Amino acid sequence: MRVSLTMFIYVGRQFLVNFLGLLAVIMLIVLLFDTIELLRRAHSHPDTSFAQILEMAALKLPFMCQQVFPFAALFGCMLTFWSLARHHELVVTRAAGISVWQFLFPVISVSLLLGLFQMGALNHLASKTLAQYEKREALMLKGTQNLFALSRSGIWLRQSGQQGQAVIRSSRITTDSDEITLYNVTVFMYRGDYVFYQRIDAETAILEDGYWQLQKAWIQQPEEAPVLEQTVWLETDLTFNSIQDSFAPPETMSFWALPGFIDNLEQAGFSAVRHRLYLHSLMASPLLMCAMVLIAAAFTLRYNRRGSTTFVIAGGMMTGFVLYFFADLIFALGQSDTIPVVLAAWAPSSVATLLGLTTLLHLEDG
Repeated sequence: MRVSLTMFIYVGRQFLVNFLGLLAVIMLIVLLFDTIELLRRAHSHPDTSFAQILEMAALKLPFMCQQVFPFAALFGCMLTFWSLARHHELVVTRAAGISVWQFLFPVISVSLLLGLFQMGALNHLASKTLAQYEKREALMLKGTQNLFALSRSGIWLRQSGQQGQAVIRSSRITTDSDEITLYNVTVFMYRGDYVFYQRIDAETAILEDGYWQLQKAWIQQPEEAPVLEQTVWLETDLTFNSIQDSFAPPETMSFWALPGFIDNLEQAGFSAVRHRLYLHSLMASPLLMCAMVLIAAAFTLRYNRRGSTTFVIAGGMMTGFVLYFFADLIFALGQSDTIPVVLAAWAPSSVATLLGLTTLLHLEDG
């Protein structure tokens, strides 16, 4: 498939300009609505200034930009092809014997590069700024410095040391600088192949350098009466950063950091389904960008035959949003481990690509 350099640059540049223009407009709208929502939430927190609200909205913007990238590609491609069709440039190129695949090659190439940029660069920025946003949201709007989300059963940690394996459960966790405090703590101690030998119930556990300092701890061993100790020191290999990273949402971690983090998480005995699913979804983003181009082309290239701009716009928008809800549903099934992670991450972009290819093959070859 040979495409002239002039045509490649002309079509690719038009698509890139339309994509960036639409992305800028969408981001301004997102920034406006995010600011309004944050102002509403900050109404009961008079100490939070308008400048802090704007800063929080700006910190969230790269992550939202990452989320709307595929839709900007969809509408940018539709606008590009609609403009070319309106000025009869599509008719001229088709009359010159250029196939739809040759015409799409520049746009698909640019969208593929944009997808790689989203995966490797934009995601790195978005993860850092989103982490800062969530910290400020917790401190300024939620009135807490907690860095971790608690399930209904509390927070669970697993560690290993010279005393064997230990599983720690806490109902609540707080942080102050680099210090972590657990409340209503229960420690289950195991030797060897998970042979239970001791249970410790304490009011609090403070993470020191290499140790947990348990306060007012009841120590109970099988077939023995409980013993109360005011302070118990429990060896640990956990640190502030390792615990924080273990419970960091996958969206606050970059594409480059996720593989190593997933390995560490699974070695520690925690589930890494959410993080692995998010990693594969990032890997599928270039394919999703190309799929959006194919869907846009499938609708827009029918413009000359249908003669209805409304049909083109409505059809493309409906298909895009149906794909979004389909992807959201599949993603939820993947998070619940109902379907394999790879299938959940790659199915939306693969289905969209096949749908676009099938429609274009029908239009091109009849």
